[in-house]
Amino acid sequence: MNNDNSTIRARAPLRLGLAGGGTDVSPYSDEFGGLVLNVTIDKYAYATIIRRHDDHVELIAADNNNRWFGKMSPKLERVSGVDLHVGVYNRIIKDFNNNKPLSLSIITHSEAPPGSGLGSSSTMVVALVQAFCELLSLPLGEYEIAQLAYQIERNDLGLTGGKQDQYAATFGGLNFMEFYKDRVIVNPLRIKAHIKAELESSLVLFYTGVSRESAKLVDEQTTNVKTGDAKYLEPLHAIKAEAVSMKEAILKADFDAFASSMQHGWESKKKMAKSISNPMIEEIYNAAIAAGAKAGKVSGAGGGGFIMFFVDPAQRPYVMRALSKFNGQVSTCNFTDTGTQSWRKA
Repeated sequence: MNNDNSTIRARAPLRLGLAGGGTDVSPYSDEFGGLVLNVTIDKYAYATIIRRHDDHVELIAADNNNRWFGKMSPKLERVSGVDLHVGVYNRIIKDFNNNKPLSLSIITHSEAPPGSGLGSSSTMVVALVQAFCELLSLPLGEYEIAQLAYQIERNDLGLTGGKQDQYAATFGGLNFMEFYKDRVIVNPLRIKAHIKAELESSLVLFYTGVSRESAKLVDEQTTNVKTGDAKYLEPLHAIKAEAVSMKEAILKADFDAFASSMQHGWESKKKMAKSISNPMIEEIYNAAIAAGAKAGKVSGAGGGGFIMFFVDPAQRPYVMRALSKFNGQVSTCNFTDTGTQSWRKA
């Protein structure tokens, strides 16, 4: 097989933030340490890299029909709509290819839109990094891939946000994560098959159709934390405590405690920044609770995107029916055990 003509594909799973989201964001995580519980689901971000032989680079974000085409260079100029592609390409060329440009087509698409609250942007960066690891046979482990994806997104591209998404997409599975100033620890939770089945059967996802820019919400949260005001710090401390409570609830298969923890986490989350909830979210939330949901919360920074609900599996059809009356998409999900993957198509 001629590797020069090969096509590389990679995918990385999106995640649900179950508890602790927001405590993985600096400066909170640097000062107090963050704890997050998340799980990857069977929705993916995909990246394809195809070798070219015309000294040009083509970048395509198929979801938004954004395309850029130009001469290859060791450092591409940032281009709106394909900035993630540019960020990954530039860093890989600099750090792993001796500043020698590569003639490539890089094509991406995701099963969740940007701003969905499922970590789609960071997951895409992980898929792109994984594709380059396959292309160049880079011997990077999970922690290295996640850290590199974080650096590209936060430092190189200047996009604000937390750290959980890159690690969730890279490692996959149900994880309890610890975030400190200079290190991250990913603790996989090994749960029995019946607990996993019950959890999967108890979740309902509702996509509001409103894509929000998480950076603005994260900026608001960061500004609030920097004030040192207890009214902003206490909700984050409470959210961090719920990550521990929810982890224990899952390991003990105590689903009432799980629902209670989700509920407390959502109430605390809404105190972090004014724009996390809004009348639309509250109306959808109240309709689901009235139909039998035990708890719910917005996945991600808030303001829109996906709302997840915890429901007795026998009540799930009623909740889904109630949600279907709103503009948006109702769905269920299954968990994934594997993180980012790549392969070669000859």
